Amino acid sequence: MDYTEILEWLKKNLNEERYIHTLGTAECAKELAKKYGLDENKAYLAGLLHDCAKCFSNDKLLDIINRHLHIEECEMLNYKTLHAPVSAYIAEKEFNITDKDILSAIRWHTLGKLDMTNFEKIVFLADKIEPNTRDKEYASKIKNILDEPQGLDKALLQCYKETIKSLVKRDLKICILTIEIYNKLQDILQN
Repeated sequence: MDYTEILEWLKKNLNEERYIHTLGTAECAKELAKKYGLDENKAYLAGLLHDCAKCFSNDKLLDIINRHLHIEECEMLNYKTLHAPVSAYIAEKEFNITDKDILSAIRWHTLGKLDMTNFEKIVFLADKIEPNTRDKEYASKIKNILDEPQGLDKALLQCYKETIKSLVKRDLKICILTIEIYNKLQDILQN
């Protein structure tokens, strides 16, 4: 695929920091795909488009959600996660992405979902640990966990622990899905 059109669109619709983050996420997703024997090109594309709606105004995000999408009520608790379903919508409508793996990975890269595929997991993690804008110490910790047995699930669990701590610290609401995923990962890793 020729990424020129996508990159030009992203430069116009993202601020500089988000664009740099996007490039880092795409590269990191590609590296993780290689590590786990998944499609590197699909991972790169999902990484490029994962935040394509991130710089839309809340009003624009809500308008697209209300007119075109169905999302669960708990997903509406935090405006910082609204861009994920809208980004999947934009990937499909603006760039004619029809691959369900790519669209789902984009859709769930913020909250995650129960029983994520390995492809969804790597895009989720790439967003959290890409080297361009994310905390180096945190990213290094997650990368080390990835090298352990059951590394993908352990790394996800670590991300959820940090997310929950951060939400509590900032006195923000926690989507029940976040708690359910955390509990499920605990169950998986304790067996």
